[in-house]
Amino acid sequence: MTITSEHADDFRAGLRLLELGVTQASVLSYPSLRSLRTPALIRRSDPELYHLSLTLTGGQTLSQGGRDASVGAGDLLLYDSSHPADAQVFPGHGGAVEGIIVNVPRAALPLPEAKVDRLLATPLPADAGVGALLSQFLTRLAAESAGLGPQDAVRLGAVTLDLVTAFLAQHVDAAGTVPPENRQQALLVGIHSFIERNLGDPQLSPATIAAAHHISVRYLHLLFQQRGTTVSAWIRHRRLERCRRDLTDPLLCQQPLHSVAARWGFRHPAEFSRAFRAAHGMPPRDYREQAQRST
Repeated sequence: MTITSEHADDFRAGLRLLELGVTQASVLSYPSLRSLRTPALIRRSDPELYHLSLTLTGGQTLSQGGRDASVGAGDLLLYDSSHPADAQVFPGHGGAVEGIIVNVPRAALPLPEAKVDRLLATPLPADAGVGALLSQFLTRLAAESAGLGPQDAVRLGAVTLDLVTAFLAQHVDAAGTVPPENRQQALLVGIHSFIERNLGDPQLSPATIAAAHHISVRYLHLLFQQRGTTVSAWIRHRRLERCRRDLTDPLLCQQPLHSVAARWGFRHPAEFSRAFRAAHGMPPRDYREQAQRST
C-alpha cells in the first residue's frame, strides 16, 4: 500500500501482530491516514488475503470493487488484498483510530469466493448474533493476548477462523457450504460466552443453556463430551477460576469468602470450599493468604 498522512512529521502508531496459526490478527492504533492499493502494487505482490476489520474508535471509509463504505466504532468491514482499494481513517475523540484486523487466506475460507467477494466494501453489522459474538471474541482476544502460549494461539486461531466463516456465511447465505465442524465450533464459542456471562446465576443449567441456543440438552451434552468434559464440570471450572482470581485480588482481600462464592454462583459455602480444595489442593482461605504473602 501507499500510505499518506497529515501527521507524517510526527506519526505515532502502535501495532501488535498475533500469529494465530493460519490466521493473523493485528491490533492497531494510529492517527488519520489514507492508504491506496493500486493495480501495480497488486501485480508486484498479492498474498491473497481477506481482511476483516473491527473498528474500535474512530471511523473509516473504503472504496473497493465499485462499492463505497463508511463505518464507525463497533462495525465490521471486509476487504481484500487482490483488488484495488482506497481507504481513509479518521480519529475519534481520543485523537487516534483503534481497531483489530483479522487476516484470513482466501484458500483457508471454506466459502464460495464469488459470494464472499460481494461483501467487499460493505458495512457488516456486529451488534447482534454471530457478528456480536465475533466482535466480543476479537476484543477479548486482543486484551488478553499477552498471556497466550504457542498452543493457545493455534487453538484460538482455529476458533477465529470458525467464527469468521460462520459470520460471513450468514451474510452470503451460504451456511450450507460451511463444514459441520466449523459450525459446531462457532456454536460452542457462543455457548462458552453465554456461560461466562451467566456464571453468577445459581440457576444456570444445561437446560437453560440449551434453550438459549435452540438446541437439545442431549446435543449440548454431546458437544462437551466430544471435548472430554461435561457441561456441569465446565461451569464449575469457570466458576472456580473466577473465584480464584477474586481471592488473589488485593482490592477484594476484605471480602468474605461466602460473598466471593455467591457472586460466582456457589449457593453453599461448604460446597464451594470442597470444590476449591479439590481443584487447588488447599482451602480457599489458605489460598488467599498465600497469594497475599507473595505480593
